[in-house]
Amino acid sequence: MNSQPPVSEASPSASSLQSPASSKDAEVLVRVENVSKIFCRDFKKSLKYALTDSLSDLLKSGRDNHKSELRPGEFWANKEISFELRRGECLGLVGHNGAGKTTLLKMLNGLIKPDAGRIEMRGRIGALIALGAGFNPILTGRENVFIAGSVLGLSRREIAEKYDEIVDFADLEDFMDSPVQTYSSGMTVRLGFAVASAMEPAILLIDEVLAVGDVEFRTKCYNRINQLKQNTCIIFVSHNVDHIARLCEHCILLNKGKIEFFGEVTKGIGLYNKQSDHDAFQKITLSPGVSLENVKFNGDVFRSGLTVNSGNPLTVEVKARMPRVVSSLELSVNFMTESMDLIAGANSHYQGEALSSISQVCSLMVEIPGLSLASGPKIVSLTVRDSDNGEILIWALPLGSIIIENAIHNPLPVLLQAKYSSS
Repeated sequence: MNSQPPVSEASPSASSLQSPASSKDAEVLVRVENVSKIFCRDFKKSLKYALTDSLSDLLKSGRDNHKSELRPGEFWANKEISFELRRGECLGLVGHNGAGKTTLLKMLNGLIKPDAGRIEMRGRIGALIALGAGFNPILTGRENVFIAGSVLGLSRREIAEKYDEIVDFADLEDFMDSPVQTYSSGMTVRLGFAVASAMEPAILLIDEVLAVGDVEFRTKCYNRINQLKQNTCIIFVSHNVDHIARLCEHCILLNKGKIEFFGEVTKGIGLYNKQSDHDAFQKITLSPGVSLENVKFNGDVFRSGLTVNSGNPLTVEVKARMPRVVSSLELSVNFMTESMDLIAGANSHYQGEALSSISQVCSLMVEIPGLSLASGPKIVSLTVRDSDNGEILIWALPLGSIIIENAIHNPLPVLLQAKYSSS
């Protein structure tokens, strides 16, 4: 939670990107033009560069010679970010860890200063960026509410009028006179969101911290966000793409600090999932000595984005080399939503003669007579486990995604029927 940050000036910016779903009649509340931020990996060099830049600023020479070039040890946390956001719009920010999402939010909230570019924020800003940010841990929840409201420019009387609403939303009536440092992470988030949203901000910035809350509180938050969208513009960061799709009309996909996509939300989520699929397949966890030779779906080597008709059979085959002869193995294949919620699974067990003839090279298979799942993308994971000692030999979470097509209905979560098969 913070007051309106100052406008950051820099060299002439490139033309800004227009929000795809924006209305020309709606007021522009957020304008970001060619914003860039540089960080340094080396602490000593960072101190040296900070001193050099401060002296340059005092001499009014600025960092004009450095805006397009990195010094040793530096990297772009954000580079040439441009967009506009109007009242009534909700923008989703997606990207992998380290893509630059939180850095961008901190610049929008005035917590850090951009090295280049211009940021304009019009109206009161409510922000929930880092767990506990803006709260004094020594002070009570009640005292922090009044301090936060004062920072946002509200009088003590205005804060008092909203106090009961904040406490009711956060469901912390019994803890408001306790120091915030005694709160759990979930309690801190509840109070932070209650304050940020109750102060009727023109601009609301929300980072992934909502993931800390329980299901009931998250539901309250999303309902509140939908209410605020009437008169507020919202920037929402989450790795839960289902929630991004539900709340946002358009999204920005960040990759290594740059905008890789800016447009309609479902297309942006699709590109983000493709990134996740590629990265995940390279990060399959293998027990020491285990090598995965291939994974096949219906006889073909698995490739993320495979299309399967709902109700059709699916055969998943895993071929791996083991460091020793094993007497009992279990192959499990699971299907999840894009937010990684489990919806279906199947498994097969191999033991005794099914393994003795293949020694160290194991070919395991799960046959699903009918993959009765709802239409749309599904995340696939698989594990191979030594049933004798419980050791996980292969863990692919996730392996990638498949696309289910032509589903007649949307079934409830199911345990898929799988046939035992031996190689």
